[in-house]
Amino acid sequence: MNVLGLIAGNSRYHWGWWRDGQLKRTWRTAWDSPTTVWVEKHCRWPLYVVSPVPSQATHWQCHRTARVLTLPDIPLAGTYPTLGVDRALAAWGAAQIYGPPVLVIDAGTALTLNAVDQQGVFMGGAILPGLALQCRSLHQGTGALPLVEWSREQPPLWAKDTVRAIRSGIGHTVLAGLHFYLEQWTGRVVLTGGDGEWLWQQLQFRWPTLIWAPDLLLQALGCWFKDRMSLT
Repeated sequence: MNVLGLIAGNSRYHWGWWRDGQLKRTWRTAWDSPTTVWVEKHCRWPLYVVSPVPSQATHWQCHRTARVLTLPDIPLAGTYPTLGVDRALAAWGAAQIYGPPVLVIDAGTALTLNAVDQQGVFMGGAILPGLALQCRSLHQGTGALPLVEWSREQPPLWAKDTVRAIRSGIGHTVLAGLHFYLEQWTGRVVLTGGDGEWLWQQLQFRWPTLIWAPDLLLQALGCWFKDRMSLT
């Protein structure tokens, strides 16, 4: 049996293809990619969608084979009504895959931290703008600062040009904030999201046990499939 999973994020799509319960392939596309066109017009496979973007959730609810997951679908104790379904799925999935207690740092458009305690109960978390979003916000909220693309290079602490000064301020303060949270945490830590690899590279020198899991949400969706099948 073929199944598709879709994590519809704020800036792009994350796809997964399962056959007979095994995750065969993952890939990322723009919203208007050939994959999207094919799925919308031709796909008859079951499609499970997770999205923190209301317009995306509404869009996929109209697809004939799609099921859009909502917060009550995620078997994670301790959630609150406005918790994003993507955050809940990531936290629950990380606990299933790596075991609790676990902290998930998801570095996407928004950078979120989501903690699960030893009993598998959601403890809470934090949200701040992601690296690229901070760059855009500085450009949009000021009259002279340029639009800076985030770079994977380590920014200098004391920059002598505006572009690198922006990268320095954003990069080093985000890293300092994550160091603060990690100092308060005892348990596994999993990083995911578009900027997760860069953060993992910068943090692992002090925190060598950090886990880099680029497909965490899709792996969590696979765990959800298996959990759902076991109940039927």
